[in-house]
Amino acid sequence: MHKTSPHKSGQQGVVLVEAMIAILIFSMGVLAVVGLQAAMIKNTADSKYRADAGYIAQQRIGLMWSDPDNLPADGSNTVFAIADLLPSGSVSVTRAGVQFTVTVTWQQPGEAQHNFITTASITGG
Repeated sequence: MHKTSPHKSGQQGVVLVEAMIAILIFSMGVLAVVGLQAAMIKNTADSKYRADAGYIAQQRIGLMWSDPDNLPADGSNTVFAIADLLPSGSVSVTRAGVQFTVTVTWQQPGEAQHNFITTASITGG
């Protein structure tokens, strides 16, 4: 007859429990890395849109500086669609004397509207 010792029977299944806990910890780590990567991709897209908006606004100011004879009328608000550059994007140029305000707006699906506003003083025209 074989007798099992009390120490051996008390340890049965411990390796399985340890393996399951290790798999659980590893899975949580993988999920955290995937979540971090998703947040990183979203923030990268947001920063690209902000950089594009700044470039578009500076480009519009550059066009007004280079052609002061065709500046918008005083008190006017001119809107240009730029949906091909930014999602639901538009550029608005407002003139008050020699002060021009360029506002670039865009909105990603499911998010709030974003604005980039810059001003410049342009004489002439």
